[in-house]
Amino acid sequence: MQPVELDAYLARIGLSKRPGADLAGLRALQRAHRRAIPFENLDVRLGRAISLDADALFAKLVTQRRGGYCFEQNGLFVPALAALGFTARPLLARVWLFATEVPPRTHTFALVTLADGDWIADAGFGGGDTPPMPLAEGSEATAGGATYQLARDPGFGWMLTRNGDRQYSFTEERVWPADLALANHWTSSAPESRFRNAWIASIIAEEGLCSLNGPRLSHAGAETELDAAAYREALASRFGIALSDEEVAGLGLFPG
Repeated sequence: MQPVELDAYLARIGLSKRPGADLAGLRALQRAHRRAIPFENLDVRLGRAISLDADALFAKLVTQRRGGYCFEQNGLFVPALAALGFTARPLLARVWLFATEVPPRTHTFALVTLADGDWIADAGFGGGDTPPMPLAEGSEATAGGATYQLARDPGFGWMLTRNGDRQYSFTEERVWPADLALANHWTSSAPESRFRNAWIASIIAEEGLCSLNGPRLSHAGAETELDAAAYREALASRFGIALSDEEVAGLGLFPG
């Protein structure tokens, strides 16, 4: 990521100055990213390819002010960390939410090495707000009223839980661009992928997670069923996602 792109990214997430390459900076960067760039899979539902090319990610998430899912979110976040002087690399994880058998590695996040050791950081897990956590047995953190814990898992390396429920498991094995490309391809194109079978948008707001799951808007304990016009307005006002009437129709969410 070039300096001018870094400045544009920081402006996109609302940071007026570059954070330091330390724990405080990592926390500030992830927090700002999660509250500015929505998690969403709408391009998948529109039949568009999900590119992990650095220029394409920057154009979509920064210039066009769209969102994306984990491969896009952390595909932007990890280079930004590197540009700020962090030592960071991607990892792949198995998401256990909704799983009835061993799931594939369809989530990516960051392993960040700080002065006191390795930490995990994740700007792209849509269902929660996992804060940066030290990669250590029994590591625990709270955010958004939830408790996150890390523990060794005998079969899958590490397991991250949220309020006791399994979120995802991972190992520290090195991940290469080809690994990310393969996982991203499955996630965006496999018939059984959740992102081929749901319409998702979410963002962390002051009152907690704000989300669209299909036509249902959930925020601060309230749920509202939306029609096509209200859905388009909610995308714009709540998530900063500007879709045309034709694009909303193309989602196939509202018959007729």
